[in-house]
Amino acid sequence: MKIRSVFYILFLLLCCACHHAKRLTPYQAEHITHIETGKTKPYELVNFACSLAGTTYKYGSADPLHGFDCSGFVTYVFNHFGIAVPRTSVDFTPVQRPIPLQQAKLGDLILFTGLDSSHRIVGHMGIISSTPGEPLRFMHSTSGKNQGVVETDFHTRYYENRYIKVIRIFPQNDEVVNADDK
Repeated sequence: MKIRSVFYILFLLLCCACHHAKRLTPYQAEHITHIETGKTKPYELVNFACSLAGTTYKYGSADPLHGFDCSGFVTYVFNHFGIAVPRTSVDFTPVQRPIPLQQAKLGDLILFTGLDSSHRIVGHMGIISSTPGEPLRFMHSTSGKNQGVVETDFHTRYYENRYIKVIRIFPQNDEVVNADDK
């Protein structure tokens, strides 16, 4: 009876150790609903994302040596800071919480439909790269005419028609900044 108890305790400890590992299984990555950003600041993440401008587009890839698709780009950027995120754009649908477009801030994620804007399911995404008061822009990897990682103005008919929502990732983007703190 005691040997069984020892094995049971060892099994539980092993399970707990595996639970805290940084790598996620594909199932876990598809079911992330909350992203922990740790000490990473939005401007650090966006600066790194911008440093990847010009990386080619490649469907299904999260490898800068081969190119990125839209979610591969987002995954690579967040993983660079040790932040676990879903792998596909549609898997970001239930993540965090949506905010009004007018409240979008640096580092928030913006979700769009795929190429068919009448099919209202997430199929494209990017990272907000503008600050409040500036025209809304985002970094993304596109298969369109600009092919690859680019910064794009949101206020075009093409992206406005495909817009689904903005999701807040960084908790510090909820903080109110006093004029004295600027």
